[in-house]
Amino acid sequence: MSNCILAIDQGTTSSRAMVFTPDGQLVSSAQREFDQHFPDDGWVEHDAEQIWEVTTAVCREALTGLGKDQAVLGIGITNQRETTVVWDRQTGKPIHPAIVWQDRRTAGQCRALADQGLEDEVRARTGLLLDPYFSATKVAWILERVDGARARAERGELLFGTMDTWLIWIFTGGRVHATDATNAGRTLLFNIHEQRWDPELLRIFAIPEAMLPRVHDCASDFGLATEGLDGRELPIAGVAGDQHAALIGQACFQPGMVKSTYGTGCFALMNIGETPRLSQHRLLTTVAYRLNGKTTYALEGAIFVAGAAVQWLRDKLGVIEKAEETEALARSLDSNKGVYLVPAFTGLGAPHWDPEARGVLCGLTRDSGRAELARAALEAVCYQTRDLFQAMSDDAGARPDTLRVDGGMVANNWLLQMLADIVEVPVERPTIIETTALGAARLAGLQLGLFRSLDEVAQTWQLERRCETQMSREERTPMLAGWQRAVARTCYNDNKNMTLKG
Repeated sequence: MSNCILAIDQGTTSSRAMVFTPDGQLVSSAQREFDQHFPDDGWVEHDAEQIWEVTTAVCREALTGLGKDQAVLGIGITNQRETTVVWDRQTGKPIHPAIVWQDRRTAGQCRALADQGLEDEVRARTGLLLDPYFSATKVAWILERVDGARARAERGELLFGTMDTWLIWIFTGGRVHATDATNAGRTLLFNIHEQRWDPELLRIFAIPEAMLPRVHDCASDFGLATEGLDGRELPIAGVAGDQHAALIGQACFQPGMVKSTYGTGCFALMNIGETPRLSQHRLLTTVAYRLNGKTTYALEGAIFVAGAAVQWLRDKLGVIEKAEETEALARSLDSNKGVYLVPAFTGLGAPHWDPEARGVLCGLTRDSGRAELARAALEAVCYQTRDLFQAMSDDAGARPDTLRVDGGMVANNWLLQMLADIVEVPVERPTIIETTALGAARLAGLQLGLFRSLDEVAQTWQLERRCETQMSREERTPMLAGWQRAVARTCYNDNKNMTLKG
């Protein structure tokens, strides 16, 4: 029999299940989208129970693709981070829709805490900024807004989790309430130096400790999945937040290595080794992974909207029918014709961290059409990546010599070359671009004995395409200047009236 791992990639717009062999070959896969809810300006919600249904459906579908000589040994889970679920310990029912990482409803609470002078203390303990992106203020909002929730939480009747914890809880029939160090480190409640829930942070955000899951290494025993798999029982052996799983899938195990994942958002992580250090350019310091009790750290820059901008062109504007159309449209133009899209639909992430910013489309003329909009959406990804890459280089004191990329967007060869041209380093795409799911499988494989070390994992990474920088400085410089002018036009004043800067 050939041993395999079932990897669950629970993302922001869809859930995916993929079965991998130990050498990284994809045996079968299935994917389904789920509903996005936008109940107010800057608010984003999911139905956690729908996510469970969609996730188990794709798992069952992927498992039907196994050959007669193939057996699944266990499960690895990777997930959209920070998205917050609070549910009843007894019934397992959420008490409120899941509040998504993109949601900005708690921006005011974050400002109030910063005004109290708490940001430096929170950052020193967590490596994160006071921003509605993270989970703590989302939990607090639910406890304050749902009738009786705070009292129930203090009595131990309610549980909190990110999507990994929610899935583990239901897969194990409510027997295991657990997360891993990477997901815990994105809550604003976890001390990344001491690797534990921090009592002072719990006090600041008024979160009862009884709500919190147990924190494991990324490769660990997360319990036996007995529910939702048509009678199969499989150990859950690996868990990591999506970007950390992608770092592992990209085999970025040496300090200075960088990966950038392009999905709904875009997230770049640089491995900085075993000593955490705070960024001087408003990047995040985060747990890259924790294995055998040893923690490796990373610097991270987050772009809230990447592929979601293409989805916006498709679903809201009707400019395209399929995301794949953007490559041909962009390629049809010799230049961007001065059209820029800053997709700050839910604020701007690193290095700006402006939750009040909103999207801007500028430079339009009567000649602007579908191609210009498609190219602007793709170029925005490249410009934002350059901003992150420059901040990382400044923090590290050295410019990384390559950028490893993954995620659904990098199947677009035009985008790949534009990245290399704008960021000014070679860009490498692996043979498997869904490295998020692959990383989850690798973690489970480590726990189940399919790999003896990270060195063995690294040996399985394979290059599919490498793009060198081809654009001249004379062409790049005015493009970058146009981008900076567009970004300056995304800020709002306190009265929510548009103010133009620059």
